[in-house]
Amino acid sequence: MAREFDVVVFGATGYTGRLVAEHLLKTHGAGGSAKWAMAGRSAAKLGAVAKEIGAPDTLPLVVADSDNPASLEAMCLRTKAVITTAGPYQLYGSNLVAACAKTGTDYVDLTGESNWIAQMQVHDAAAKASGARLVFSCGFDSIPFDLGVWFVEEEAKKRFGAYAQRVRGRVRGMRGGLSGGTLASGQATMAAAQKDPSVMGVLANPFALTSDFTGPAQPDGEQPYEDKVTGAWVGPFMMAGINTKAVHRTNYLLRHPWGTGFQYDEMQMLDGPPGKGGAPGFAIDYANMPKPGEGPSKEERDAGFYDILFIAQMPDGRTLRAAVKGDADPGYGSTSKILAEAGLALAALPRSQTPGGCWSPAAALAHELLSVLPKRAGLTFAVEG
Repeated sequence: MAREFDVVVFGATGYTGRLVAEHLLKTHGAGGSAKWAMAGRSAAKLGAVAKEIGAPDTLPLVVADSDNPASLEAMCLRTKAVITTAGPYQLYGSNLVAACAKTGTDYVDLTGESNWIAQMQVHDAAAKASGARLVFSCGFDSIPFDLGVWFVEEEAKKRFGAYAQRVRGRVRGMRGGLSGGTLASGQATMAAAQKDPSVMGVLANPFALTSDFTGPAQPDGEQPYEDKVTGAWVGPFMMAGINTKAVHRTNYLLRHPWGTGFQYDEMQMLDGPPGKGGAPGFAIDYANMPKPGEGPSKEERDAGFYDILFIAQMPDGRTLRAAVKGDADPGYGSTSKILAEAGLALAALPRSQTPGGCWSPAAALAHELLSVLPKRAGLTFAVEG
């Protein structure tokens, strides 16, 4: 059955959803080669946002509610893929995943809620049957990291004739802010952990998304140390627990090209020993926490950036370094562009190449993302030596 749209942005009246819609309008226009629509609970709010971002009156607006499965299924049947920013996902996202799996509609989100992603694997069989590709964590969590590891591994194979079984992810620099939505997601996860202590086990397990597979012990990313291979002191990185799960799932879904003994850790580079050097990170103003729907200003987003180093290390000690860089605030300015392009790429991807099921970004879309993100989302991928 032909679908009316390539993508629908669900949650378009929220802070990040609006940014996704702005990117689609600026980059792809309205009614051009990419057919897209905005969706949310309120037609009036959708109309107001469309006007604010300068969209023409002809841009389609779709009313759907995360608490109304019938409305979600009706929306899904109109589009090839849904781009959803309506979180916290563990509170508002489950019905949409089920609707996409049922209707054969592709799905991308920006969640970092690993406990919820683990729960959503229950829809894998239905998605395989319908052809729906469900791709989680398609923002700063976790595409620059998941795709960065894939990129450095491919380059290692070219240079050394084999993949590396050890990769380091090292955040060299980053500037950005939090939105109210991110804080709400973190609060929802902590509330879930208090209600069900097993959630903490999922959050701590790097193999929580690899079904029946458990790999070897992974490097300890919690303690600062002087990393001789990196050439710098390193310390904990707040997103590591999310991204490492995505990377291990990619290796798992691709049938372990990097080996069943693959090890990966993420840390941020420090200027010196703890207490003597600063560290990159998000700027958090604890006295003025944003509320849901609020986030960094345009000036703050445009001033943001990130620079991530990946080091593939071979068993004999040889290394290859590659970097992934983004040209905007990671959580919102960059994420909105990445998410929009991931949705469009997935909608255009033949099912013969990536069949239905629950996917990680690089396992589903590595070649497509590596092609489109430098052109349209401000990312660069480069070998450094």
